[in-house]
This record gives sequence, structure tokens and C-alpha cells, in this order.
Amino acid sequence: MPTDAAVIRSDVPGSFARAVFHERHPELIRRVLAALPYGPGERAALERLLAESTGGVLEPLDEDAHDHAAWLAWGQNLWGRPWGEAPFLWAESYFYRRLLEATGYFRPGAWQGIDPFGPFKAAELATAPAGGGDGPPEALLAASLWGNRADLGFRITAGGAGRAAEGADADALLVDDGPALWAELERTAGGLVCVVADNAGRELLPDLALIDHLLTRGLAGEVALYVKPQPYFVSDATMTDVLAAVDHLRAAAVGGRLRRAMNDGTLVVRTDPFFCAPLPFHDLPAGLRAEFAGAALTIVKGDLNYRRLVGDRYWPPTTSFAGAAGHFPSCVAALRTLKSDVIVGLDAATTARLNGTGTDWRTTGRHAVVQVHRLSGS
Repeated sequence: MPTDAAVIRSDVPGSFARAVFHERHPELIRRVLAALPYGPGERAALERLLAESTGGVLEPLDEDAHDHAAWLAWGQNLWGRPWGEAPFLWAESYFYRRLLEATGYFRPGAWQGIDPFGPFKAAELATAPAGGGDGPPEALLAASLWGNRADLGFRITAGGAGRAAEGADADALLVDDGPALWAELERTAGGLVCVVADNAGRELLPDLALIDHLLTRGLAGEVALYVKPQPYFVSDATMTDVLAAVDHLRAAAVGGRLRRAMNDGTLVVRTDPFFCAPLPFHDLPAGLRAEFAGAALTIVKGDLNYRRLVGDRYWPPTTSFAGAAGHFPSCVAALRTLKSDVIVGLDAATTARLNGTGTDWRTTGRHAVVQVHRLSGS
């Protein structure tokens, strides 16, 4: 896979990545400060983070941070340089790690373990439907796919909030490998299916419904659901969010089935520090790589996981998905709505049509892809 496509950075005027740091993040910090009664120390630390990340240079974590050594190594060529010169994926990840540091999430004290995005997640989940879970497989897959629009970080800005809520047009699904996904599940029925989750709440609910379908129909003998080990990118799902979602479904049959699946081990929830590392999936640690290698299929949800799967670069849209994702150790399916500049696997006609619209089609959340790559010989 050639890597001559430019790495995305946030120092390009007028770019989506720059808007994330200079428009989305300031609004996010304002909302975090409004949502929880942080004291003067936490408030000052958040303000310093905002000033540093929008006009300062990258400073490493304090030496007493539990992951100081890891971040020191990950940023070995970046410390002291402007934030905008770091790869966008790296800089975003570090911003959220620093936000947790500023709010005291890891430090002993009253705020230790308090999710700074918890009020946003709880408010969204409270308004989500508590039923469902049954229906044709195509509908369940579509609900999981388009549920990726329920991204609280994306909806921080007014433009994202409006566009993300719009319905899916007939031409909004740019690549539909759904039939290939179901065919692979039928071919490997009863095997392990891994699901790498993205957002909590309104996205996680249809993800759980899809998982329930795979288990109850025998398409998966076991499902491993991977979540973040700590709050990340506003609404990324953690174990706490999985428990809240299952509890939200308690009155529906699907909720009871999911609880029993967790009890008997056919649905296991896993995590790993790597899921909050600023690295692509190409750099999976050996343990995680071995886990995924044992899967009949891995379903990768959402925009951030897509960026980590194919590489956060300005790829030509016609770049082969197989070429970009072929490093992954199992058959992999990406379910993603487009909310950043990265896209591969489109044909030339679709690319020309979208470019001709004069819109920011890569970043509005209006379009989506279902893309599958099977391992050679499978």
C-alpha cells in the first residue's frame, strides 16, 4: 500500500481539521465547564489546554501521569512543536487525554473517575427509544450504520448538528458491501465476531441490537464488543456506557437476551489501552492482533475507527479499500458515516459526482459506506 498521500494536519487554513481545533474544541470546553461544577483548578487547567492547543506548542504529560512514558515515546518528534504540525489523529487523541488530565479523571481526589462527558451521554440516552431489536437483518445493519450519526462530538457545532439529523437520501450510501457482509457471516456461521464500538447512546443501542441478531440467529457463536478504556472523543463508548445501554433496553426482549448473553459469555466486552492511543490499527499490539486474528469477522464502527483502519491521510477517494485495510488480521467490515476528510474505495464516477456538488461531502455526516475486505484464501 503506497503511503505517499499526505498525512492530515490541523494547520491548513480553512481545513476541516483546523476547524475541529479552533471551533469545535473551544465550544466543547465551554460545554464541559457548564455541565459539571468543576473547581478553580480544573477550570484553569481546561483554559490552559484550550490556549495551548489553539496557539501554543505541545507539552508532554507530567512525569507522575500513569502513561507519561507511553506518550513521551509516541510524541518523541513532536514535543515543543506547534499543535498544528502534529498529525491530526495524534493531536486529537492527545487533546482528549489532556482534557482528562485537566479534569482530574486519573488523579486521586473527588473528580477521579468522573466522565466529563457523562451529562451529555446521559441526556442523549434518556431520549432514545427503549424498544426494538427485532426486524430484518438489512434494517438492523442500516440502523447500526446510520446510528453513527449520533456522535456528540460531531454535533458540538451547529452545522454538524443540523446536517447529522437529516434523513438518508437514496444516494447517501456511497458503497454498499452489505450483501458481502451477510454472505461472510453465513459462510462462517457460529464463529467469533468482533465489534469495535464507536459511540455510546443512540449509536450503541442499534449496535447491540445487531449483536443480538447475530447471536440469536447463530451467525455468531460469540461476540466480542470492544470499547474504550476511558472517556474519549466525547461520546465514545466505555463499559459504563454499555451497562447504561443494556439497562435502557431492560423492558424490551432484546435487553433480557443481551444480559443473558453477557452472563453466559457469548457476549463479552473487552478493552485495551491501545484504543485510546494515537496510533493506526496497523500498529496493533501483538495481543490485540492475535484476538482479531481469531475472528471470523471484525466489524469496525464509525469515523475514528475508519481513520485508524485505513490511515488518516488525504487518500485519493478511488484508493482501494482492500489495499488500505488489507493489513488487518481478520476479514473486516467498516460501517461509517463520513465525518472527516478520509475516504477510500469509491469509484471514479461517484467521486466526480460528489466533487461536482460543491459541498463538503466528506465531512457532513450525510453520506456513508459499508465496506468489506475478505482475507485472501478465505
